[in-house]
Amino acid sequence: MQTKVKTASEILAMRESGKLLATVLEVLKAKVAPGMSTQDLADIAALELHGLGGEPSFLGYQGFPDVICLSLNSEVVHGIPSKERIINDGDMLGMDFGVTYKGMITDSARTVIVGTAKQKRHVELVRYTLESLLAGIQAVHDQVRTGDIGASVQRVLDKHKYGIVRDLVGHGVGHHLHEDPNVPNYGRANTGPWLQAGMTIAIEPMATLGGDNVYVADDGWTILTADDSWSAHFEHTILITETGAEILTDV
Repeated sequence: MQTKVKTASEILAMRESGKLLATVLEVLKAKVAPGMSTQDLADIAALELHGLGGEPSFLGYQGFPDVICLSLNSEVVHGIPSKERIINDGDMLGMDFGVTYKGMITDSARTVIVGTAKQKRHVELVRYTLESLLAGIQAVHDQVRTGDIGASVQRVLDKHKYGIVRDLVGHGVGHHLHEDPNVPNYGRANTGPWLQAGMTIAIEPMATLGGDNVYVADDGWTILTADDSWSAHFEHTILITETGAEILTDV
């Protein structure tokens, strides 16, 4: 489905959805600690969202079995929570979450280092992947093209010589979790589909300390780096405005 210009009431619902989402991710960031399992964290997310009155967008989506994707270290995205998956000190944890409120969906992700970082380059990977997301958002305005966004993201990641995962992209979002068009994290300015004010998209750079090749684990969901390098992932749902962008998934 092609992403549509949203009505005023749909935008209000997405603002509320985004606030609920950001609130839950803030709770997870505060509570995650070495020794917890990823299932422990997913259970907290489910409980917090239920208390806030939102619905989990990921649960059951194409068969996904939980409310949140939790990915560690070389896992790029789509990690399935598990009681056996223990979070260790210094691990890099990607938290990707979707919330539905009044029928409208927002999607957001952030990466945190749990406890004490093992290496300076892990801290830098998190910092500059977030910077690339903000650069992509900064490029947004009415009549922007997807290539303009991708080129802005790529410029930051290329500067720091990170691998850019090309098999996974941002996307339209709102009525459905994934709407057209795709929003790649690389590209050339003045290319790609046009986007207009009132549309909502998710921009989500995924960067690695190695190459850009990835593969799908035997569970059919978890996507990992082919060279076992660590990866960071950040994402915001944004509303395109006449002059820029409004981040909907921020506190």
